Amino acid sequence: MALNKEQKKERVAEYVELLKKSQGVVLAEYGGLAAPGMNTLRDKIREGQGEVHVVKNTLAALALKEAGLNIPPEKIAGSTLIAFGISDVVGIAKAVVDAAKASDFVKVKGGFLGAKLLTPEEVKTLAALPPLPVIRARLAGVLKAPAGKIAGVLQAPARNMVGVCKAYSQKQAAA
Repeated sequence: MALNKEQKKERVAEYVELLKKSQGVVLAEYGGLAAPGMNTLRDKIREGQGEVHVVKNTLAALALKEAGLNIPPEKIAGSTLIAFGISDVVGIAKAVVDAAKASDFVKVKGGFLGAKLLTPEEVKTLAALPPLPVIRARLAGVLKAPAGKIAGVLQAPARNMVGVCKAYSQKQAAA
């Protein structure tokens, strides 16, 4: 479907807005992927609270440039889809990398984490990280551990005193 000039400007503006809202994006080639495979990918990305768009390369290049993200031309050559990671970049990267493993038609081209350009290998490394809720839980555990140890140390003298008193009372009762 051919787009007129106004529609192209609207698409570029939409992509720029998504790029600014996103914590990161993943670029992939999807040529030859059947509709059910694309729908599965879209569903997984939506679960990660992201969006995926099949883009015209020229419009994607304009949007990336306008958003201040410099990208080599080979990253947006061929059929291109952009997965926008609005809240969970790891989940989005995982969805795209899993789709690439499941299908010969999907190939990771790279991406951005903030303004840093990522290679396909870096995107795969990002996808291997645990999901955001797991990282948060681990961090909470790390932060909670010292507080628990301090509480134990502060309670130890009282516990020891109670133990001494109990032993003394039992000795007195036995005598």
